[in-house]
Amino acid sequence: MSRPKPNLLFIFADQLRASSVGYAGEEAVRTPNIDAFAESGTIYTNAVSMLPVCGPYRGSLITGRTPLSTGLVINDVALKTTETSIGHCFKQAGYDTAYIGKWHLDGPDRPALVPPGPRRQGFDYWMGANFEHNYDRSYYTDNAGDRQLWEGWDAVAQTDDTIRYLQNRDGDNPFCLFLSWGPPHHPYRLAPEEYLEMYDADAIEGRPNCPDVPRQDLWGYYAQTTFLDDQFQRLLDTIAELGLADDTIIVFSSDHGDMHGSHGLYKKQWPWNEAIKVPFVIRYPGSVPEGARIEAPINVIDVMPTLLGLAGLPVPEPVEGVDLSPFLTGEQQDPPESVLIMNPCPFSIGDSRGDDQYPDFRGMRFEYRGVITDRYTYVRTIDGPWMLYDNREDPYQLVNLIDDAEHAETRDRLDGLMRAHMASIDDEFLTREEYYERLGIEFDDRGKVVDLVENMYDRKG
Repeated sequence: MSRPKPNLLFIFADQLRASSVGYAGEEAVRTPNIDAFAESGTIYTNAVSMLPVCGPYRGSLITGRTPLSTGLVINDVALKTTETSIGHCFKQAGYDTAYIGKWHLDGPDRPALVPPGPRRQGFDYWMGANFEHNYDRSYYTDNAGDRQLWEGWDAVAQTDDTIRYLQNRDGDNPFCLFLSWGPPHHPYRLAPEEYLEMYDADAIEGRPNCPDVPRQDLWGYYAQTTFLDDQFQRLLDTIAELGLADDTIIVFSSDHGDMHGSHGLYKKQWPWNEAIKVPFVIRYPGSVPEGARIEAPINVIDVMPTLLGLAGLPVPEPVEGVDLSPFLTGEQQDPPESVLIMNPCPFSIGDSRGDDQYPDFRGMRFEYRGVITDRYTYVRTIDGPWMLYDNREDPYQLVNLIDDAEHAETRDRLDGLMRAHMASIDDEFLTREEYYERLGIEFDDRGKVVDLVENMYDRKG
């Protein structure tokens, strides 16, 4: 007898790296509820943010397509309303669809309203903000299209609204519900005092690859993460109280990480683990193994087709990711070996050649492609090979093997995997200037993206 259509609850934080949750065992951050959830489901230990930036990740998450295909190669580019999203797919299958929290897919006017209609990409119930990180004074667009202010801390209010949505549904249809929290994104010390008091900034230890530990930032980062951990448990409790636990796919993840001083670097976009790997735990009792760990990589473009596969729904033809549900459930044992990573249009991490911000990389262009496997990270820039790390033997990526003769065969094999991925999406590895011209992305005199409505998408409705 086949199972009824499962519900989907997808919860993701903003800028939470894979190492900064308790179950990873790498940092002294407290997430007991997420840790317990991880024991009840399956952990992907190599979950990858293909292009570790907010907007590009989110576009890939809901379409299953690469940033080069969606056109979201940098932040503040609008997702075309002609895309087929995961919201559309579940809605067409008879699901109630809902989106709550940060969106960042509606163009460069960050405070602007996101009106009902095509720009909500198939999500019918809506309590979302295009961009907002004022956690204690946070605005959003409500279901009717009006501007509202979350009461108190937005992560609490958003969780409250998610709980109300779950409690007040008529129950006839399954649901597809996305909740996107803003923390633990800077401003890092904007968190409830009780959570800041849980950590001693002076006692925070840096990762072995971090030469100058940003303890004040990590203090707030950990506090915000523990704050979210408590909100997460409220959602799990509600799902249990409503008797939905066995029939709901629940995912906890993040859009990208943050270097936080590792390798002397900050923020995202970089191909090191701290920026590009994210937590990813999935629970679906009876289908997804309990207490399992999968080392094979999962990319952001694989998430949409995998969730559709778990729900027994068809995957749209334009999707470029892989349905990993047969490997997740144990039906197949040979998952793809590698996933593609990229940064075709780097911004705010240096201005190409001759930049003084990162003297170790002076003279480089930062456009890169690469692959991640269950063991290796391989990256080349537009100028040539850049890095090769054995993440199993060197988890903090302290020894770059790119010029090591003993690893030449591995380097060449990984380069071949990378090129095969690129060929499958017709990736020509151009300069960022060429992509800006090809995609019609323009900037004003402040360097901000210009909203070219007529070129980018239909803003009607």
